[in-house]
Amino acid sequence: MRGNIISYIEMCQEEGTSLQKGMNFRLRGGHSIILMSVSPNAPYKDEIQENGTVLIYEGHDAPKNQHKGNPKEVDQPEFRHTGSLTENGKFKRAAIDFKKGLKGPDIVKVYEKIKTGIWSDNGFFHLVDAWTQSDGLRNVFKFKLIAVDHVSDNKKSEESITEEFTRSRIIPTSVKLAVWKRDRGKCVTCGAQDELHFDHILPYSKGGTSLKVENIQLLCARHNLEKSAKIQ
Repeated sequence: MRGNIISYIEMCQEEGTSLQKGMNFRLRGGHSIILMSVSPNAPYKDEIQENGTVLIYEGHDAPKNQHKGNPKEVDQPEFRHTGSLTENGKFKRAAIDFKKGLKGPDIVKVYEKIKTGIWSDNGFFHLVDAWTQSDGLRNVFKFKLIAVDHVSDNKKSEESITEEFTRSRIIPTSVKLAVWKRDRGKCVTCGAQDELHFDHILPYSKGGTSLKVENIQLLCARHNLEKSAKIQ
């Protein structure tokens, strides 16, 4: 569920694999997974735009063992030395094929690092665009992903090119951090510190905002479900 707070181990258990890389294209032939961070010391420049509905994700550098110098000083690679595509290349190809109308948008599950040991499930996104741009020193990949309310089948890419989808919205990192500090990492109802969730006090579906700390709180799974059951 979008907004769930999980540990790294729980995240790996959820996906059934050890997530060693930040970019994971179509794991076991299903949806892709990316790990993101917008913290000041993050290794890549990921951005949340359009009030939380769009993620601009930066591609990843070449492995350190492939370059004698600093990977941050060379263009992010599209191909490996063997000629096969890197994860950058795989995501780019999927995005370009969608833009050309050859297929539906790939489904991507996004997890965000909030702080050490704390991750947030940001839900599913559609991969809709890819390009390269200069960061002032070298060329980097950029990928545009749109948060969606639901996906037809998370085990594959969206095959319907014309299918309508409803945009969703993720809670900005700054809001998540402020809520975590204010609520002291505990459910505001019972004080539980596990199975937590970033909850909208006034639901987003009823006009509540994701952009203000005052409308977000921490709830445990039990109290989040109890609250949801009362909302008509």
